[in-house]
Amino acid sequence: MKKRLIIIDGNSLINRAFYALPDLTTREGIHTNGVFGFIKMVNKIHEDYKPNYLSVAFDLKAPTFRHIQYKEYKAQRKKMPEELAQQMPILKEILDAYGIHRTELEGFEADDLIGTIARFCEERDFEVIIVTGDRDALQLVSDNVKVMITKRGITNLEVYDRDMVKEKYGVTPEQIIDFKGLVGDKSDNIPGVPGVGEKTASKLLNQFSTVEELIKNVDSISSKSHRKKIEENIEIALLSKRLATIKTDIPLEIDIEELKIIQPDKKKLMELFKKYEFNSLVKTLTDEDEGMDNDGLQDIKKLNVEIIKKAQRLDEIIKMIKNKKSFAIKIFKEENNIITDNIIGISISVDLDNNFYINIKDNEKLLDSLKEVFENKEIKKFGHELKKEIISLLRYDIVLRGIEFDSFIAAYLLEPSQNDYDISDLVLKYLEVKISSKEEILGKGKNAKKYSDLSHEDLSIYGGNTCYSVLKLKELLYKELEKNELIELFEKIEMPLIEVLASLEYEGFKVDKEALKELDEELTVKIEEITNEIYQLSGEEFNINSPKQLGVILFDKLGLPVIKKTKTGYSTSHDVLEKLYKRHPIIPLLIEYRQLVKLKSTYIDGLFNLINPITGKIHSSFNQTVTVTGRISSTEPNLQNIPIRLEIGRRIRKVFVPHDDNHSLIDADYSQIELRVLAHMSKDENLIKAFKEDDDIHTITASQVFNVPIDKVTSLERGRAKAVNFGIVYGISDFGLATNLNITRKEAKKYIDEYFKKYKGVKEYMDNEVEKGKEFGYVTTILKRRRYLPELKSRNFNIRSFGERTAMNTPIQGSAADIIKIAMVKVFNELRNRNLKSKLILQVHDELIIDACNDELDEVKKLLKKNMEKAIDIDVPLKVDMNTGENWYNTK
Repeated sequence: MKKRLIIIDGNSLINRAFYALPDLTTREGIHTNGVFGFIKMVNKIHEDYKPNYLSVAFDLKAPTFRHIQYKEYKAQRKKMPEELAQQMPILKEILDAYGIHRTELEGFEADDLIGTIARFCEERDFEVIIVTGDRDALQLVSDNVKVMITKRGITNLEVYDRDMVKEKYGVTPEQIIDFKGLVGDKSDNIPGVPGVGEKTASKLLNQFSTVEELIKNVDSISSKSHRKKIEENIEIALLSKRLATIKTDIPLEIDIEELKIIQPDKKKLMELFKKYEFNSLVKTLTDEDEGMDNDGLQDIKKLNVEIIKKAQRLDEIIKMIKNKKSFAIKIFKEENNIITDNIIGISISVDLDNNFYINIKDNEKLLDSLKEVFENKEIKKFGHELKKEIISLLRYDIVLRGIEFDSFIAAYLLEPSQNDYDISDLVLKYLEVKISSKEEILGKGKNAKKYSDLSHEDLSIYGGNTCYSVLKLKELLYKELEKNELIELFEKIEMPLIEVLASLEYEGFKVDKEALKELDEELTVKIEEITNEIYQLSGEEFNINSPKQLGVILFDKLGLPVIKKTKTGYSTSHDVLEKLYKRHPIIPLLIEYRQLVKLKSTYIDGLFNLINPITGKIHSSFNQTVTVTGRISSTEPNLQNIPIRLEIGRRIRKVFVPHDDNHSLIDADYSQIELRVLAHMSKDENLIKAFKEDDDIHTITASQVFNVPIDKVTSLERGRAKAVNFGIVYGISDFGLATNLNITRKEAKKYIDEYFKKYKGVKEYMDNEVEKGKEFGYVTTILKRRRYLPELKSRNFNIRSFGERTAMNTPIQGSAADIIKIAMVKVFNELRNRNLKSKLILQVHDELIIDACNDELDEVKKLLKKNMEKAIDIDVPLKVDMNTGENWYNTK
């Protein structure tokens, strides 16, 4: 069997990865997307083709012999972006740690290095595969050499052998340099013969074989125009061929043994992957059977987990727990219905040496024995995603008390911009050990399993690893939280909030099915009416949901001006329709049609599908670790995103009702909380004074910005001032404000400048936040929540501007999020401590909703208002607007 060598064009592949992947940066602002994509590509190539030898060739900055021959060679190419240039030394450092051979030589391009190594190894009967995005390499194809050309993204490769080259270009690999001599190459600025295209070049070369033969026999060219082009450009054709020719005999010392694949330096790679935050690549460093030496943790996958089936043994474990006064827990349940899900098994680690799995499925009475320790708040509970454990136990009327540490939440606070916080990722990052992830245990997509599909033995191993890992991570993560001044945020807000969110999910929000059906029918009729109006205005029936068909109607038939084109035709995006709004009466109808169709499909049909058949309620999932600002989000359904621009959208809230006729909804909404936070954080005297005196801040701002007496401020001026106020909070630009208010940028800039003249403290505060972000790499909220801002170091103006806006608004948005969380915890605890029947059931942005028992209304309203307005002590009073109603709509 032949030895296989893969040669990679380093510059080509990292360039491909850089432009294919979104911008990735570390906390310190180091760009890494090119390196990350490159390593992923090399790993995949290695896995698919299993080479014995591997080399990566790089270009150097110095000019090559081609530049000397033709000064315009590659002259049109843009300079490598700084964001990519800074990644080149990082890539080389990582390749060295992998033990992968790399080569570069002044005066020659990577192509020449690749060509020379390929020919050297081909002569020694190697099978050679070249990986590049440069089609010049096709000239190297032979019986022993193949070329893989990168296409879309970072995983799509097209393999060329002799037959493929001939099929694609109509010439042999040996003729590719002649082909380039005639056609040229725009990417390298090789001129070629003007007017000679690929078909003509292929035809001529099939007749005359080479450029030189073609020139010798130019009189034999049948086409007069082609003959003339060749005669007039003989020197250009020869020069182009020379420029396109890859040298295969450059003075390069080649030691085959140096190209051999060797064992990587895992320790060094681990350090580098951690440094550059390549968490997913860390997983490639350990296999299923061995971990890395680190305090004995290589045995983590071989934990001795005892499976408990009998009450007598469980009693002994409970005594152990009471003595230790803490344990880590992981619960496995069926995943069908939040109200009826049965617990299958429970993993518990009392300490590192005592790991148990309790088989609940075969003996549910064991739960009764555990109830006492679960509800004992003096016994501390640790886990990963403890919200799930709380919800699992509520089904059995057990309240998990004393929750103290959740590695899921700790990891989020430390790195709020991560997409996932699977326990396996944390173990890899902090303990340098690999354990199976949830995805590896259950699979993904259509074939994903449920915990109920697994054996108790499999669950015991996964649960044991999880609990053991939580115990090992606890001290490490606490140190990181302390170092980042996040202990108070973790202990006083985020940890207590877990129980609150679990309760919200379990309680749910009642839905009036009949009201939802009526709204559905009304919406269906309205959509049909608008559809018919659109057909009348267009003069024909067509698929309104088809961008292609709609584009033909708008731009070909109705003759509206084309705003933007796509690869498949005209763009009919929302932005395009907005720009055409006043051009034709069909446009407003199309916009309304899309809004109503989305309302019906997403919210009406979606809500029907999500109503729990047992409770008649929507049990939304509340996410604590999704947003970088700290705001809570919700899914299935997203109750925080119900559209309210249209009246019929607002009326969706009518279907959300109290638990029964003996209950009412109380809605308490913070008034202008972000502006109040801005006043506190900026220490601006005018803002603070306005809020302390309970003035209408938008009227005050209008008076200040437009220089008119307060009693003369018009509703239009107040509305514009309101847009300026909230725009300032979000770091809005004059362009953004102009778009929002439909005014000129000049006028918008004047409004912003006037605002900052009157509120000098705000301007100074925002400038300071941007400078802090640049200095420290992050900004913080009142309670020290961090958001890292690598964008501030970007050389790209748009990315840097985004970073500056984020630096201004994150402390405000994040502080507002922290305040509502504090209020939630306080309200929840007081309702429970007073043994009230009323329940907190929803948080949406700056509002809290309580499903209140009617005979507790007054008491609940008072405690709700008190706890929200006294959630935190800041320089201005917090104000709450409160309403009561028989549905959510009527509370607004």
